[in-house]
Amino acid sequence: MLENRAAPPPGNSDSPSPPSGGLGTRLMRRKPVERLVAEGGKGEGGTLRRSMGVWQLTMISIGATLGTGIFVVLGQAVPDAGPAVVISFVLAGVTALFSALSYAELAGTIPVSGSSYSYAYATLGELVAWVCGWCLILEYGVSVAAVAVGWGQYLNELLDGTLGITIPTALAAPPGQGGYFNLPALLVVMLAMVFLLGGAKESARANTIMVTVKIVALLLFCGVALQGVKSGNYANFMPMGMTGVSAAGATLFFSYIGFDAASTAGEEARNPQRDLPRAIMLSLVIVTTLYCLVAAVAVGAMPWQKFKGSEAALAGILKSVTGQNFWAVLLALGAVVAIASVVLTVLYGQTRILFAMSRDGLVPKAFSKVHAKSGAPRVNTVIVCLFCGVLAAAVPLGQLADATSIGTLFAFALVNVAVIVLRRTRPTMPRSFRTPLSPLFPAVGFVLCVFMMGNLGAVTWVVFGVWMVVGLVIYFGYGLRRSRLATAEK
Repeated sequence: MLENRAAPPPGNSDSPSPPSGGLGTRLMRRKPVERLVAEGGKGEGGTLRRSMGVWQLTMISIGATLGTGIFVVLGQAVPDAGPAVVISFVLAGVTALFSALSYAELAGTIPVSGSSYSYAYATLGELVAWVCGWCLILEYGVSVAAVAVGWGQYLNELLDGTLGITIPTALAAPPGQGGYFNLPALLVVMLAMVFLLGGAKESARANTIMVTVKIVALLLFCGVALQGVKSGNYANFMPMGMTGVSAAGATLFFSYIGFDAASTAGEEARNPQRDLPRAIMLSLVIVTTLYCLVAAVAVGAMPWQKFKGSEAALAGILKSVTGQNFWAVLLALGAVVAIASVVLTVLYGQTRILFAMSRDGLVPKAFSKVHAKSGAPRVNTVIVCLFCGVLAAAVPLGQLADATSIGTLFAFALVNVAVIVLRRTRPTMPRSFRTPLSPLFPAVGFVLCVFMMGNLGAVTWVVFGVWMVVGLVIYFGYGLRRSRLATAEK
């Protein structure tokens, strides 16, 4: 439920001050909501600029979400679920919906760049906030690399259809997949970096154009591929049973990573309390509708057994249905633009989360330095893009997608808990959006996230465990002592 009320002014908090004392109390110290809001936009040497309305914010979330599941991961999910992959998309979408409601409430209440990291800091304490932020680094940073890998597949489709050439496998695939270095993946990350260095307004304008192109491309695919749909392709609808549908749903949750991207723009939105909840919910509805529509047409136009190993499945379907390269080339062009917009917006979100963590003292100050002219955290952007670019060039897609999904699900689970906690600790705080039937819906969101995590493989859990251990080492070795809350206690 939307309410047109602003966030409370600084200095009007009824929450306790951050505690001091032993290690246990220091790990649980919380940052008051009013302080989070008051510090909004402020960085080292400059401030972020409020330049985005609800349309731009919605485009950021759609840009960060739409494309990965359909253009890249669909070929991995269909062999698990068969034609019932449509149900897998719905399952992943419903899981995302409950968390989206929680995100919408907190984004309108705590409109800052840190997204779920900042929400956890205000409700669950510093250690949990760090763990959440560390998961977000996995979610945003690593998903950029995963998406960039798929970009190279469609770039080759485009080059082959237009010029009759392709990038050699040695330079278009990571080690372990027949190549030495994925040059296209690195290239798209570097192109995104150029836009981001120009500032949020310029990046949002470029993203809006790219999002429009990819929506048109997907609708075009549906219109053309519909001619090749055969009822027999739906006959064995659920060949692997509900187990396969659930497994595919866990993988396809990767496709919904990014709907929360608007929440990372809280300090660059003109009216964040009103516009952030609207952008989050609107983007999720649009993305889910398109995913289900395209998936239904795709599995109807090509037997599900043929999807195995295909990372450019949609282009192959159009080529098969029409017998011509023209439509496949056109779709490949749309996919190249679409996936580039995902890379751009997810990188944007990653830089803003690190900006918030740096401002709190948990990571080095370099990540919160703002360029006076562009209003962008330039050092932050360069470091993040170089890291993601090298990762994209060296690691296979499948491993990245599942590792990203588990980090995202963990962060989403914490957001659902944060809504329940904040409702209990700050019941009178003005909220521009309220999650319906709280605490039931947040609790359902939490359970669904845990359920989806349980459907991921053992290797993914091992990777996640190692990632968490590394994060805790960094926190206890650096962040615990350098936290701004810690230095304020001395």
